[in-house]
Amino acid sequence: MRIVMIGVSHWHVPFYLDPCLDLPGVAVVGVSDDDLSRAEPVAARAGCPAFADYREMCARLRPDFAFALGRHCDMPALGRFLIEAHIPFAMEKPCGTSLADVHALAALAHTAGAFAAIPFVFRYCDLVDALREEAAGEAVQYMTFKFVGGLVDRYRQARCAWMLDRATAGGGPLINLGVHFLDLCRVLLPGARFEVTAAMMSNAQAGLSIEDHAVVLLQGGGARCVIETGYLYPAPHSVFDMHYSIRTARHYFAARDATTLEISDDMRARHAREMVLINAPLYPIFVADTLRRLEHGEKPIAGLDDMVEAMRLVQDAYALSPLEPA
Repeated sequence: MRIVMIGVSHWHVPFYLDPCLDLPGVAVVGVSDDDLSRAEPVAARAGCPAFADYREMCARLRPDFAFALGRHCDMPALGRFLIEAHIPFAMEKPCGTSLADVHALAALAHTAGAFAAIPFVFRYCDLVDALREEAAGEAVQYMTFKFVGGLVDRYRQARCAWMLDRATAGGGPLINLGVHFLDLCRVLLPGARFEVTAAMMSNAQAGLSIEDHAVVLLQGGGARCVIETGYLYPAPHSVFDMHYSIRTARHYFAARDATTLEISDDMRARHAREMVLINAPLYPIFVADTLRRLEHGEKPIAGLDDMVEAMRLVQDAYALSPLEPA
C-alpha cells in the first residue's frame, strides 16, 4: 500500500509515520508540507521524496492512501481535494475551524462514497471494553473526563504557533483535546444525542485568542457528563493532569493515571485493570486498523459524521462562553 503524508510539520506526524515504517506491505512514498524545509527531514527518514505542494505530490505518485494533517483552517480544502481525487484518507481532527466546515466536508464524502477516517483513538482504549464487561447492561449515570495538557509554549517549540490563534486553529484545548472525550461519551452511550447544558472558557493563563482552559457540561442518554481540558500543566508533550470517573448503576470506574483503571462495585469490592488511558500509544493501533479496514472494504472506526457530532458540541460550548478578544 502506497502511503503519502500531508502537512508533516504537524507535531503528530510521528504517531502516523513510525507505525507506517514498521508495517509490512506498507510504503511511505511521499511527504509534503507548505514549508519544504520541514518536509525534507521527514522524507529522509522515510526514504522518499519531499514536496511543497500536496497536489503535485498526489498527481505524480498516485497514492493508495493519505494521512492528512496541517493547520485546521487548511483542512477543508485538503479534504475536498482528496475526496475529489478519489484518494482514501485519514484526517487529523478537527477537520476545520467550524461546524459548517466539517458538515460540508462530511456531505461531500458521503456523496462520493469516500473512505475518510478520523483518529478518535480513544475508541481503541480498553476503558470501553472494561465498562461493557464489568457493568454489562447497566445504565451510565455520570461521566467526568479531565485531560489537561502542557503549556501553550509547547506549540511554539514544535514550530506550530498557528495552534495558538483562533483564526487558524478554531479554538484551544476543547477543539484539540476535548473532541476525543465528546466522541467517547457518544461511544459509551450509543444512540444518545448529547446537548451542552453549560460551558466555561478562559484564556486567563496565556491571554491568547484561544481558550487555555475549558469546562463543558453535557446531558444525554440519561447521563450527565463533565469534560475539562486545558493547556495549563507544566509538563512535556503527552504527559497530562488527568482523571476519568464513570458511575453506572452498580459500579464506579476511576482512572487517576495513564495506565490504571480502578473498578469498584456497590458491595465495595475493588480491583484494578492495567491499560493505556491516554491517546499517544493508541495511534499505532489506529494506523494499522485503518489500513486493514480499507484493504478489506470496511468502514473506518470513526468518520466525518462522527467529527460533525463532536464539532456540533464544540460550537455550542463556545457559543455559551465566548472569550473576550485577546
